Amino acid sequence: MSRGKSVLRWLRVPSREPLSFGVLPRLSRWDAAADASIALVLAVCTVLGDLDRSYVELAWQPERPDVPPPVEVPALPVPPPPLPAVQYTLPPVELWELVAAVLTALPLLLRRRFPLAVYGAALGATVLLHQGDVAKDATTVVFASGLIAAYSAALYSPHRKATAVSLCAGVALYAAMPLVPDVDGALVPVLVLLPVALAAHGLHSWRQRARALREEQQAALRRAVEQERSRIARELHDVVTHNVSMMTIQAGAARKVLDTAPEQAREAMLAVEAAGRSAMSELRHVMGLLTMAADGPDPATDVDLAPQPGLDRLEELARRVRETGVPVELTVRGAPAELPAGVDLAAYRVVQEGLTNAVKHAAGASVSVVVEHAPGELRVEVTDTGGPPRPPAGTGGGRGLMGLRERLAVYGGTLHAGRRPRGGYRVRAVIPVEEP
Repeated sequence: MSRGKSVLRWLRVPSREPLSFGVLPRLSRWDAAADASIALVLAVCTVLGDLDRSYVELAWQPERPDVPPPVEVPALPVPPPPLPAVQYTLPPVELWELVAAVLTALPLLLRRRFPLAVYGAALGATVLLHQGDVAKDATTVVFASGLIAAYSAALYSPHRKATAVSLCAGVALYAAMPLVPDVDGALVPVLVLLPVALAAHGLHSWRQRARALREEQQAALRRAVEQERSRIARELHDVVTHNVSMMTIQAGAARKVLDTAPEQAREAMLAVEAAGRSAMSELRHVMGLLTMAADGPDPATDVDLAPQPGLDRLEELARRVRETGVPVELTVRGAPAELPAGVDLAAYRVVQEGLTNAVKHAAGASVSVVVEHAPGELRVEVTDTGGPPRPPAGTGGGRGLMGLRERLAVYGGTLHAGRRPRGGYRVRAVIPVEEP
């Protein structure tokens, strides 16, 4: 993997992608209750309408040629008498017809979660129901259920092409069978206003979902920026604190012995210079990572970046601390294995933070560093014998240990830090490592 791609993975900042409406917002209780009410009311109305097996029509209709047509009456001052009405009775309803009637509306319970499947189920149940004798009232209610199912598929389904094909197939099926009920004048306003209401509700819902998705994207972007700020602050703290602490102590020692022991003062100033160079090198490395892009030239070649430190540089780290007058004992147990770069750096930072705290907060203490390569994990422990804090150290804010916990958590590691029962301080980290 190239350096640029690895840095982009390290940054983890999401891009501003176009809004996608395939992922539905969480269904509220109100929406669930509304869907349940619609499905229940339509199912009950369909069953009741189909149970009413008698209906009344005029004596003559084009589709009933067995009834003779009415005789034309010449225009008279008085209106002609009304045509006689005939009552028809359908065969008794069967159980499968009632089941099909319920299934035309009951799937609307899930119309927001599985809109395309609900539309297909409602359409199939409608076709099945019309294989028998269906009452007029039931046909009207079933048609309304089909409209709601089609509206839900068009609004909520993320599969646009499949939805368009399904809706066109449904229109063709309704026209071919036919499944559209005979509408009298009283139902015309309802059938005109219902699609308008559904379209208005759909537009309102679309705008609400667009607003919610934009707010979620902005919140995610803000969280990513905050995480990056914390990550940069942690990295800068790890890079700067140790070297600056060494420089402060060495400069103070040089000032005290400048008149009495110039050679020791010069050695201390050389140590300050070395620590400053190390700090500048690591700072340039961090700045190079922050300004690196996925494409284009590698800025690392322009700023002469050194590789990130790892456990192979612990001896150099311990030597720098020893030069400040703090005894450091370094012990490595087990067979060193090849570690991922992130784990190697995290272990190095644990030792660096433990040594820095010992130098700042435990004057005159001796420090022991133990690195153990155990099966399946890496253990790092830094302990000191304790002592009074140095004058320039202050109390500290615990930011270093907090940053270490966050860094180790990325790799599944843990950090335990606290005072020892017999005095002193211990920092212990355990990082899981995959065995080769």
